[in-house]
Amino acid sequence: MKQKIAVLIPCYNESQTIEKVINDFKKVLPSADIYVYDNNSTDNTVEIAKNAGAIVCYEYRQGKGNVIRSMFRDIEADCYIMIDGDDTYPSEYAQEMCQLILDGKADMVIGDRLSSTYFVENKRPFHNFGNRIVRFLINKLFKN
Repeated sequence: MKQKIAVLIPCYNESQTIEKVINDFKKVLPSADIYVYDNNSTDNTVEIAKNAGAIVCYEYRQGKGNVIRSMFRDIEADCYIMIDGDDTYPSEYAQEMCQLILDGKADMVIGDRLSSTYFVENKRPFHNFGNRIVRFLINKLFKN
């Protein structure tokens, strides 16, 4: 029996990067269903995602938490890969990560986007600055 893989992409105004993200994951996981969950984007994220071959769904309650709850409630799969639409998760290890789940060698696999080129490739204004502040505050809070 063929096992189903679902690539889940919560999106809010990701028109600049969503096509590349979809195409990258289609290449490495050609049998996966790719879902883009739009969270009230005001740009053309939805049209680009549809044209790239993604299954587009909508979550009208604003906020990533609402989107994530809807994705896992609505979609049935044997393995889920959740990424962001801003092209900060490289696709190159997706197949290997899925295989660990599908072979029963792991219940969950977590990728690390921060140790590679995340801070260099992310071009959104103040995003890297905000990430550094949040990381600093978490480290202070937990005395790390």
